Amino acid sequence: MSETVYALYTCFKATRAFRDLDLDDAAQEIENLVKGWNGEVTVRGVYSTVGFRADTDLLLWLVGPSPDTVQDAIAAFRRTRAGRELEVTWSFMGVVKPAEFTPDHAPAFVKGEPPRRYLCAYPFVRTPEWYLLPAEERATLLREHGEIGREFPEVLANTTSAFGINDWEWILAFEADELDRIVDCIRRLREAKARRFTKEEVPFVTGIRKDVRGAFGDLG
Repeated sequence: MSETVYALYTCFKATRAFRDLDLDDAAQEIENLVKGWNGEVTVRGVYSTVGFRADTDLLLWLVGPSPDTVQDAIAAFRRTRAGRELEVTWSFMGVVKPAEFTPDHAPAFVKGEPPRRYLCAYPFVRTPEWYLLPAEERATLLREHGEIGREFPEVLANTTSAFGINDWEWILAFEADELDRIVDCIRRLREAKARRFTKEEVPFVTGIRKDVRGAFGDLG
């Protein structure tokens, strides 16, 4: 990869005052804002997370060429009428980097795959022992992990690096048109030997991709 690409997953909880907004006007303001970005920052999806977690109602997935542009975008979003009534509960940022042993491997959103209906995003941390393994052993473990993942071609994987950006090392995001296929895929990956070197992987934030009006309607 020659381009630097950042992905930002920001999760919000609606305030009580959100219900008092004119949702059509609020949604139109967001749509106008996104048009003003002129494709420099793109919205991979707006996801309604209502009912999936008690602390999150909405997830916004932004993609941009630098941390500055995605930060500017999320700051502008928070200055809108809707944004002022949405409290940030979680925020995960990662950058696309070549995979250690398969440099041509890239996240689905970079390869041009269209977004799917369901998203499951979460941060991930390996144990210190993982990085002290011989490179050949890590490669073997990751090869097995990748082979398991390929059993689920309908599930799109998006992995970005978060070392030094936040508390985590990786940000993972799985997409599929059927949520149970994400469940099956993650369950199956638990059987990979690399699982022994997992230190942390919470919170899981799952949602349904909708247009802005649909997502806001769930909050009103």
